[in-house]
Amino acid sequence: SCLTSRRLLFAIISWQLFYFASCSTTRAPVHAPSPSSVFDASGNPDYSKLVNWAAHPAKSNPSDSIPRPLQASSIHDSSVDVFFLYPTSLTNLKDTAWNADLSDTALNAKTDMSSILYQASAFNEFRVFAPRYRQAHLRAYYTPDTAIALRAFDLAYNDLRSAFQYYLSHFNSGRPIIIASHSQGSTHAQRLLREFFDGKPLQKKLVAAYVIGMAIPKNTFSSLQPCRDSAQTGCLVGWRSFKEGYEPEFVQKENGNSIVTNPLSWTLTNEYAPRDLNHGAVLKKFNSVVAKVADAQIHDDIIWISKLHFPGSMFYRTKNYHVGDINLFYVNIRENLRTRVAAYRKN
Repeated sequence: SCLTSRRLLFAIISWQLFYFASCSTTRAPVHAPSPSSVFDASGNPDYSKLVNWAAHPAKSNPSDSIPRPLQASSIHDSSVDVFFLYPTSLTNLKDTAWNADLSDTALNAKTDMSSILYQASAFNEFRVFAPRYRQAHLRAYYTPDTAIALRAFDLAYNDLRSAFQYYLSHFNSGRPIIIASHSQGSTHAQRLLREFFDGKPLQKKLVAAYVIGMAIPKNTFSSLQPCRDSAQTGCLVGWRSFKEGYEPEFVQKENGNSIVTNPLSWTLTNEYAPRDLNHGAVLKKFNSVVAKVADAQIHDDIIWISKLHFPGSMFYRTKNYHVGDINLFYVNIRENLRTRVAAYRKN
């Protein structure tokens, strides 16, 4: 099952040392919100309050950051929105909670200075919205207690659902929408796309969905289709990154049942895309953009990368590149967003 695959995936990655986004130890200056300022009268997150948004156009936040080498060529287009669902940052095994506390300033800072800075910023040529939500703890992916895990995921999704509804009612104003997500965020993004976009009128407002870092079963959607090329709109892309030759057991059990896109060619074929097509990755140093870091080729349900090329890569032994799914293709994602937005407007 999908839940079993996700458990195995996170059991594998939770102990790995990694080089990419979440290795940042920087902490954002934050002030502790009181519980009364976080929740509404019904006990749900109050998304009218900016404190419940990790990224929002009305507040300065790490997603606004642009790597220094990209600043001169960067654009800002406020006519298109990005709704970003961030990955799991509730990973402390000593924490017995099944869902995040929205008033946990240390956890919020960890989220902001990892996924919001290193991942959401890839989409910041457009207006980025990233709601805080009571994310499920990492253990929810691999606990044998599936009932409690599903409750944790449901709570997390219901927060994101409420945030998206509030966003539509108060912030969108008819703009085209890009859905972007990684890891746990992509678990929830698939539900969000089914409920609000798949075969619904809102699908016409969808530029594209970037559902990255999780399996996307081919029967997930009835109307929403995988993007066939770099310019198609109203569709979705997604991939999971591994070292060439490595195919985890849980991937083998999927039997080719997951949508996968090559993030260098933006196609669904298994044609090899050389690293010369990789226009830049953002790794440990946010203001350093490293070109030609990774090639890409679709193998069954995943992306295989033959060898990483960055300073010190000879010492990097991990075969699961999950934490780098976005960062390894950072500039290509930015470029592809421009392409799809232009195509959306033309169409």
